[in-house]
Amino acid sequence: MARDKQLKERWELLVKKLSNQFADGETLDLDAIIYLIGVQELGQLNRTFKKDQKLDLMHIAICKLLMPYGYYELDFVDNDGWPHYKTLEALPHLKAGEQSVLMKEAIVSYFLETEYII
Repeated sequence: MARDKQLKERWELLVKKLSNQFADGETLDLDAIIYLIGVQELGQLNRTFKKDQKLDLMHIAICKLLMPYGYYELDFVDNDGWPHYKTLEALPHLKAGEQSVLMKEAIVSYFLETEYII
């Protein structure tokens, strides 16, 4: 139970910090944070993206976030700088709430590693 409490506290801290930095304090949701991670991982910060590219950015983020869990690994980076991942293991069938917890845990870990939060 302590782990769940720590995850909740770290998640709330992260959402507040990202929302203040990127959304003028408007609360960012899970999808928005995944999108931000995708942009960060692509490294092309000063450009606009088309709708399909935004979905690709979210895919990049999800792959990056789930790499430590053994689901994906980086395969290659194309000539335009877009990373491509290969699936190592199929994602388990999780209920929506379980998916949300897994992603929040992975996102918190990502931002702990980058020292954005402590």
